[in-house]
Amino acid sequence: MPLKRPLASPGLQAGEFVTTLRSIADLRTAALVPAEAATALEAVTSRYAVAISADMARLIDRTDPNDPIARQFVPDADELQHLPEERADPLGEERLSPVPGVVHRYPDRVLLKLTHACPVYCRFCFRREVVGPGGLQALSDAGLDAALGYIAGDPDIWEVILTGGDPLVLSPRRVAEVTRRLSTIASVRILRWHTRVPTVDPGRVTEGLAAALRSPTKAVYLALHANHPRELTPAARAACARLIDAGIVLVSQTVLLRGVNDDPQTLAALMRGFVEARVKPYYLHHLDPAPGTGRFRLSIAEGQRLMRALRGRLSGLAQPTYVLDIPGGYGKVPVGPGYLNPAAPQRVADPAGAWHDYPERG
Repeated sequence: MPLKRPLASPGLQAGEFVTTLRSIADLRTAALVPAEAATALEAVTSRYAVAISADMARLIDRTDPNDPIARQFVPDADELQHLPEERADPLGEERLSPVPGVVHRYPDRVLLKLTHACPVYCRFCFRREVVGPGGLQALSDAGLDAALGYIAGDPDIWEVILTGGDPLVLSPRRVAEVTRRLSTIASVRILRWHTRVPTVDPGRVTEGLAAALRSPTKAVYLALHANHPRELTPAARAACARLIDAGIVLVSQTVLLRGVNDDPQTLAALMRGFVEARVKPYYLHHLDPAPGTGRFRLSIAEGQRLMRALRGRLSGLAQPTYVLDIPGGYGKVPVGPGYLNPAAPQRVADPAGAWHDYPERG
């Protein structure tokens, strides 16, 4: 059962959260977990990393035992309940890694995992077995040399997706170095950085970081992970603006999560918030089967119903693609609702589910 957090936070003011919360003791002090849950949660945090940035701690409503921000970051005893279908490496990344730090699943693009540290640790992370202080180490200089050598040696690699962990926890100097070195590889045309930093720690997004991301020869994209409209604070929107005004193209990625964004109103507000912040909605991910994440999982049919509801109420600019990563590393496929009748292709459904004739020849 989910833990019930304290219904009030006497004496705590928003400004008191100035550092990242990294332990059960920190969470108790911040009135995010009750004292009687400490022992059970210590067992969780001994296996899975915990970090809640000051910005996210300030967002949590301590009067709401089902707060969607807390649900994403505050550990829960249910995380130690592992289901048979869950996998330590749900996307088969180890099998698809030709050299440390590189995952090569598709012919024209690779993942480059620079670090396994994050500014926050999501309780549903599909890499939760390898991120955090007890996880894999950041790429060393020698490791980065080997990874870049592999990328340069394959002329079919058109895009490099920089991930982790969260690569924007690295210093602007290190980010600039990686950008510069990738910019010298002629066959690579696109750099895409995956991060939560602009929402969970927007103060990191300085003019210096924006400059470090720019490339003189490549198109640079940044995929922003956010799951609830409250994450798009004024500070987060300002951080996005700094990146966009520096020439970085922003797209979004969101994980469909029970108790966080599993209703049409919340998803609509989030997608509209992205568009208003000049972030193009990109992917809505069906949750990957990582260990201990069952409390967040919806069925694909539930996700399709939500997507159908969005189609009927949102601008096309605000429509993400609902996708499933096939467990084992077999690729990402769209799993949104269908509008054509397979048994009668000349029948098409509207967003409300009513069927109509669509006669065509050929």
